[in-house]
Amino acid sequence: MKPAIDIDLDEIMERYPGRPESLIFLMQDVQAAFSYISPEALTLVCDYTGVPMSQAYAVATFYQSFSLEPRGEHEIKVCLGTACHLKGSQRIVDELSRRLGVDAGQTTEDLKYTLETVNCLGACALAPVVVADEDYLANVTAKKLNKLLKELSQDIEERP
Repeated sequence: MKPAIDIDLDEIMERYPGRPESLIFLMQDVQAAFSYISPEALTLVCDYTGVPMSQAYAVATFYQSFSLEPRGEHEIKVCLGTACHLKGSQRIVDELSRRLGVDAGQTTEDLKYTLETVNCLGACALAPVVVADEDYLANVTAKKLNKLLKELSQDIEERP
């Protein structure tokens, strides 16, 4: 599960010199702290590093690890690689989409969940594979999916 992070942008920027070489490091830390890079944060990072907004935007949209949209407290990724696909990963996506009320690539309105598909997680022997936050679930079945969603919802409810 993701740790709760309470930090402001100035603290992040103080970790790095205000040079173009710091751009990706700053963006990674902003993404980790806030679960996405807001337009305001990207503007501040650009001003701090001297990198034009167009270049920073190109970096943010090139790397899949960056998001310019708010992300859910929990990120659920379903592998659609060949092995996972053959073992029913599309049915898993369809079921998660139905239960969460969002399509793949979207975040629930309450910002609790983001559902994504990925081309390959490199765990073909464990197919079908789902990653919830940083935790890999192997040989996912309907029963494992139910357990996962229950655990994630309990985690959200238990937070202060």
